[in-house]
Amino acid sequence: MRSLGSRRAALATGVAAVAAVALAGCSAGQVAETANKRPSNMGVNATNSNGTILIRNLAVQYPGTTGYAAGENAPLELGLFNQTRQTITVLVSSRPAPSGAAETEGSAAIVSARSVGLTGGPAGSAKPSPAAPTQEPSADPSASASPSAAPRPAGPVFRPARIEVAPLGAVTFLPGDIVQLQAIGLTGKLAPGQALNLVFEFSNGADPLVLEAPVGIPLTPASRGPGLEPHENSEE
Repeated sequence: MRSLGSRRAALATGVAAVAAVALAGCSAGQVAETANKRPSNMGVNATNSNGTILIRNLAVQYPGTTGYAAGENAPLELGLFNQTRQTITVLVSSRPAPSGAAETEGSAAIVSARSVGLTGGPAGSAKPSPAAPTQEPSADPSASASPSAAPRPAGPVFRPARIEVAPLGAVTFLPGDIVQLQAIGLTGKLAPGQALNLVFEFSNGADPLVLEAPVGIPLTPASRGPGLEPHENSEE
């Protein structure tokens, strides 16, 4: 016959065992909350000299393993956040990196672009440059048949990358957005592991900011090539 103390100890042990089994059952099949979070963007984060504009997640959109060829356009990812109660205009451009930049597989690790522009958006949002001369219609009918007067093939129309950020507001450019921010006319091949040299200028007197936008990385690994067929042992 057990004593009262031994029976209480046995009862406590049984309750602890049941609680452990219940907790194990509740956690079975659950996924940690951190497993559902999107990985951090590998873009550059910076702040201008007077702390009025935050630049977040600056990167070149991932082009695939082959990268962008020289002369191509490259879409950018960018977030601009205004910390003031006044509108600030941000002008984005590009210029060559300082001489002596590191070399990667025979190409400059940091490349530049001929210009940076905006494309897409509502019809009529891209206005022609005021510096472009207006061509008067020719009175000579033969002029319309000349090769120089032939219509040019349709293509994307870019406007200057002059971005207005509202007071305490934000402007972002992400893959799939209607309006895209693009580097136009790359000076060299741009592939993962390299970067694009960009310049940010601000309408409120902050110093120009030079940043190197890295080429983005995919959220999933690239697909592997076809598997090799197993070698059959051949008799010599």
